Amino acid sequence: MKTYSFEKLTVWNLSRTLVKEIYSLSKAFPKEEVYGLTSQIKRAVISVSSNITEGTARISKKEKARYSEMAFGSLMEVLSQLIVAQDLNYLTESEVNNTRPLIDELAHKINKLRKTQLNG
Repeated sequence: MKTYSFEKLTVWNLSRTLVKEIYSLSKAFPKEEVYGLTSQIKRAVISVSSNITEGTARISKKEKARYSEMAFGSLMEVLSQLIVAQDLNYLTESEVNNTRPLIDELAHKINKLRKTQLNG
């Protein structure tokens, strides 16, 4: 079976870990949020890994970097939504704080990937 270049990226594999974490955390959200915050945070976290993947399929450095920028934007959206979920008492401060190191590491790696794409 062929392995595509994105599958070898640490940043992409880390984004998969975040997907699992967010899906697990969002199970605690109220049922009335299924089409609101729950859906939004799931779409945002999937967008992180999807944009990393799509960027690897682009030809120009600028295009590749643009998809990394979009992945970073989606990651910040996930963080914002986690904070809102905490504000609404759907998550505890501890749950959000436990997820922050993963988000911080992913943010760092996405930015590093973007710089590499622009200069590579």
